[in-house]
Amino acid sequence: MRGPGPGASGGPGPVRVVAFGGGHGLAASLRALRQCRLDLDITAVVTVGDDGGSSGRLRTDRGSLPPGDLRQALVALAADTPRTRRSADLFQHRFTPVPAGQPDDPLVGHAVGNLVLCGLMELLGDPVAALDHAARMLDAAGRVLPMSCDRVEIEADVRGLDPARPDELVTVHGQHEVAVTTGRVETVRLTPGAPAACPQALAAVADADWLIFGPGSWYTSVIPHLLVPELAAAIVASPARRLVTLNLAAELETDGLSVAGHLAALHRYLPELAVDTVIADGKAVGDPEPVNRAAESLGARLLLAPVAVSDGGPRHDPAALAAALVPVLGSAR
Repeated sequence: MRGPGPGASGGPGPVRVVAFGGGHGLAASLRALRQCRLDLDITAVVTVGDDGGSSGRLRTDRGSLPPGDLRQALVALAADTPRTRRSADLFQHRFTPVPAGQPDDPLVGHAVGNLVLCGLMELLGDPVAALDHAARMLDAAGRVLPMSCDRVEIEADVRGLDPARPDELVTVHGQHEVAVTTGRVETVRLTPGAPAACPQALAAVADADWLIFGPGSWYTSVIPHLLVPELAAAIVASPARRLVTLNLAAELETDGLSVAGHLAALHRYLPELAVDTVIADGKAVGDPEPVNRAAESLGARLLLAPVAVSDGGPRHDPAALAAALVPVLGSAR
């Protein structure tokens, strides 16, 4: 691990942060980073395996990268002004079903932002240029990039999917099916197995001061980044410090996986990964000792902080997460 880089040495440059993930987990992390009272240069690197809902339809019908997780990241980084709030609301607006008796409407279920991103990708012929343009539309406080511009699929070997055959191992295809599986995920992978990494994402990782993993769906949003060979190599080679934010509750895809097991899964898929800090909510962790040992096995210190929303739901509160992140990211200065 390195010491403070040019952006973190007290000089004029910002702290360069790259956050990996997808969906609501990455959005929560990005909202927290926006609320940090630090000079940050934020890049979100987003999974592109989504095949459900509006994203899945556009992926199938138009051949585009699935835009949903990319849209969520852009909205999370949108500036907090009346104009951009309205634009962000528009990006999130989803067309509702038509009244009974009227013809089916192909717009039903689509988020406006998904259609905008799909249109920009077709118009500009470059997903990164499309995302940069959309970021300017929202005055986003950072850049959003796909982990790969290739078409990828997530699949997993799952045990016990059929209760009548609890030991049978079957392959589940597609991000949505893996995310909602009722079996135990044994192995997750991408097809094709070696998609090209987004060049701009590789450059951001190489220049970063901090790399942040999680929170989010572990097998379908966090670990996929470690399965892109070029991106995994860049993560290992980067002189950046590394931070992991753990989830607050198990999801279907990680049912039966302990909190410490989440960290072990990172090591399993990228054994060379070293981590500096692990942030977890004390109430969600329970007995901290197994998690502390798992963190230490990655070279990390465990930081327990109250980062959940106050209503008791398993969601990160951006302001509370920001409060936990500030002393960690600011320590580089």
